[in-house]
Amino acid sequence: MALDTGTEALARLAGEPVDHRFKGLPPDAAGLTVAELAAQRRNLFTGGFTTPVLALSAERLEHNLELMETYAVRHGLAFAPHGKTSMAPQLFHRQIEHGAWGITLAVPHQVWVARAFGIGRIFLANELVDASALRRIAAELDADPDFRFVCYADSVRGVALMDAALSAAGASRPVDVVVELAAGEGARTGVRTEAECAEVADAVAAAPTLRLAGLAGYEGEVPDADPERVRAWLRRLVALAVDFDGAGRFAGLDEIVLSAGGSAWFDAVAEVFAEVPELSLPVLKLLRSGAYVSHDDGHYRELTPFNRVPAEGALEPAFRLWSQVVSRPAPGQAFTNAGKRDAAYDLHLPFAQAVRPASGGPERPADGITVTGLSDQHAWLRTAPEAELEVGDWVGMGLSHPCTSFDKWQLIPVAEADGTVVDYIRTFF
Repeated sequence: MALDTGTEALARLAGEPVDHRFKGLPPDAAGLTVAELAAQRRNLFTGGFTTPVLALSAERLEHNLELMETYAVRHGLAFAPHGKTSMAPQLFHRQIEHGAWGITLAVPHQVWVARAFGIGRIFLANELVDASALRRIAAELDADPDFRFVCYADSVRGVALMDAALSAAGASRPVDVVVELAAGEGARTGVRTEAECAEVADAVAAAPTLRLAGLAGYEGEVPDADPERVRAWLRRLVALAVDFDGAGRFAGLDEIVLSAGGSAWFDAVAEVFAEVPELSLPVLKLLRSGAYVSHDDGHYRELTPFNRVPAEGALEPAFRLWSQVVSRPAPGQAFTNAGKRDAAYDLHLPFAQAVRPASGGPERPADGITVTGLSDQHAWLRTAPEAELEVGDWVGMGLSHPCTSFDKWQLIPVAEADGTVVDYIRTFF
């Protein structure tokens, strides 16, 4: 049922009209559907697109999907990539086609988006104590026997709130819960000690509307994270799973869920999860990295585990933001028409990478051009004497932090290396 619903919902996306909601698209495409515009295979640079316009590389996107599929299989990991990165159902389905077990999400709205597009397995990497949201989760579980939903718990009070809301909703299927182990004192959410984890687990076991499914956490919150500290915390998580299993806490399950893995330390997760001893039940070793789908030219380019394990391959940055020089007020200064509304800037400013001359000459590297600041709708560029840059030229920029790049664009062209736009990715933030 979920797959058919997802296929139909994706088809409806393709039938959306091209209109004022979507930045950067050709003005003369108004009145076409997204599918009709895609079928025209327009060129990003000569097909009437307006600046600023964000594009995804078709080839690099596919490379990243294939690479993480291969990595997960090689290391015996199930994979539930974090969907908050893109909030793009088309990409959710491509990730599942590339072997993903399901999709990780963070808040109820994201769950509703995923369900609207037929995602059948959802891991909510967050506590859920909102009664209205729990009522809807109960309804989703009751209506679809194939729907699998797992969420965090990190307090006895939270468990009580969940149980009360689900009981009031008349839930007929229990909600699967994993106890979240905190990454350390001063870290984000999660239970701080193993003894407290046992208390939360006992509360889950005593709640008729809940089922203890396993353990989870996020190693990216380990204080002063380095390989040694991250592995030590992951081994705490594994040891706790072994203790819970020995105490019979997972009796009655088909499998034990053990989950970790952001985008900066999944190599450590793979290494430590390979050490999990044989337990009384199969272990679903669930990795949740999400930024890989587009990768980036800044934060994750620096932090990706593939820098530590180059023999495993390399992710490729798939985003490029194109904007146009609209002012050249001084020899050392220029401004383009992309700003904070268009580009991620929470971790790094954009990186000038390429110039396409307004004259129509060949694309060239953006030598001597540096982005020094962003206004709401302008990028501030410092230009060295050797920089050739004129009003009207297009400047291609790399971005840092996929999560705050996707969320500024509702419809993103997917372009091949020669600029041919072959698809459009719809986001829901």
